[in-house]
Amino acid sequence: MSPRGVATPDVRERLFAAAERVVERGGPGALTSRSVTAEAGCAKGLLHAHFAGLDEFVAELCLDRFARTAAKARELSGLAGQGAVARNLEAVTFALFESGGPAISGLAVTRPVAALRIREALAEGAPGFAAIQEAITGYLEAERRLGRVAEAVDPPTVALAVVGTAHHLLMTGWPGAPDPRAAMTRLVSVLVEAQVR
Repeated sequence: MSPRGVATPDVRERLFAAAERVVERGGPGALTSRSVTAEAGCAKGLLHAHFAGLDEFVAELCLDRFARTAAKARELSGLAGQGAVARNLEAVTFALFESGGPAISGLAVTRPVAALRIREALAEGAPGFAAIQEAITGYLEAERRLGRVAEAVDPPTVALAVVGTAHHLLMTGWPGAPDPRAAMTRLVSVLVEAQVR
């Protein structure tokens, strides 16, 4: 436990990771500021020292995880011509399911104030599913130009299907549900691998 008055390094990430563990174990109802700080092993008031309240904390957690996945999706452009197209796409979509993705998405749905804050941030340009979809589209267009994806593949439609399915699986998952990655692997294979030359 960090003593009072001593700076806690990487406090946001420490609290975010703790929240993910709490929700993965106990579901959205288990998340309280005390459960997060106890899991993080830090002072009880630390969460409220950095966030206006639990709703803001949940919104910032979700936005942070979206931004991480969007950054990973932007790295796809550098992979054009390398590795297997389907595996490259899977790596991005799988990132959405890491660190308790389904549980955290469900958490946002149960907190209307947090959900509103997330929608507002996305409308203002925060990276989210649209940024991921755009990056996947650009990547598939590059692979098509290289001849690694058939001309018949429509990159914007494939990107929409991949991101839309990931969103669906996130929003309908729950702690302990079957791993959604197998479904994503099958989808990507149907959309891309069957068309790869």
